[in-house]
Amino acid sequence: MDHQAKGSRKGRAAGKANAVEADLIAVVIAVNNSDPCVLTIAQASALPSGPFEQAHRSLQSGLRGWVEQQTGQPLGYIEQLYTFADRDRIGAEERVISISYLALTRDEDAGASARCCWASWYDYFPWEDHRSGTPTVVLDHLRPRLREWADDADDTATRLDRRRRAAVAFGFDDRSWNEELVLQRYELLYEAALVEEAIRGGSSAEPTPVRGKSMIADHRRILATAIARLRSKIKYRPVVFELMPPLFTLLQLQRTVEALSGRVINKPNFRRLIEQQELVEKTGETTAETGGRPAQLYRFRHTILDERPVAGTKLPLARA
Repeated sequence: MDHQAKGSRKGRAAGKANAVEADLIAVVIAVNNSDPCVLTIAQASALPSGPFEQAHRSLQSGLRGWVEQQTGQPLGYIEQLYTFADRDRIGAEERVISISYLALTRDEDAGASARCCWASWYDYFPWEDHRSGTPTVVLDHLRPRLREWADDADDTATRLDRRRRAAVAFGFDDRSWNEELVLQRYELLYEAALVEEAIRGGSSAEPTPVRGKSMIADHRRILATAIARLRSKIKYRPVVFELMPPLFTLLQLQRTVEALSGRVINKPNFRRLIEQQELVEKTGETTAETGGRPAQLYRFRHTILDERPVAGTKLPLARA
């Protein structure tokens, strides 16, 4: 074999070793009985995903294909979420770039299959559900363990910084709770080695992780990113209606927003906001499924998107 052939083969081998793979990952959300659920596979430990291949016409078509193949779930509303490309993000030698998407589907369109599972996102992030007040996991477990982690720092500046970041993220020291800081909270717990993903393969001396179901690789971090995006977006875009049935009561709409935000909403304020923004219209029909007197049924006014600028279709959370 001549030197040119040897060089060519070495070059191909080096190129393969340095190749970067691209994965497509879907965070598919539905709200089931006032519970925000995420579509999972592998016994609820992973998000649907697959490699981007030459045969795929586009990133979105590739993603839709993988999700349907793995779960049988067709995708409706979809938007690109984030591209994860950190060198050490999954602890593997090869470089893998993950292009994630957020998808929303209605409960009645959420298919059931032995290949997949709809899991409450609060199973993975129990500290995020504040609809019944501050969760006990925050007060009884996270607060003392984060303070212990802060106090374990070698110098005063780091101790103070850790305490400040924990207070901002989790609403300690009389600070207000910000429901949008989902990713910051998870990453802080990861840094403090209080989630299982941070101590995989570590020694038995590592601290016991706090309650919350783990996921493979960095899928829980990707899910945290999606929750933060959706919590923010429902305040300035009417995407919540992608999760609602065609006809709904105002109470059903309120419960859906509360489920996503993890916060309780003041009922009169919420209804006043909905009326002021003209996001819905009465259908003239009622339902008795609420258990009390018949409730008015509404539908989303799709024409609102054409009638005013995007910034005007706000759906802010009304604090209790």
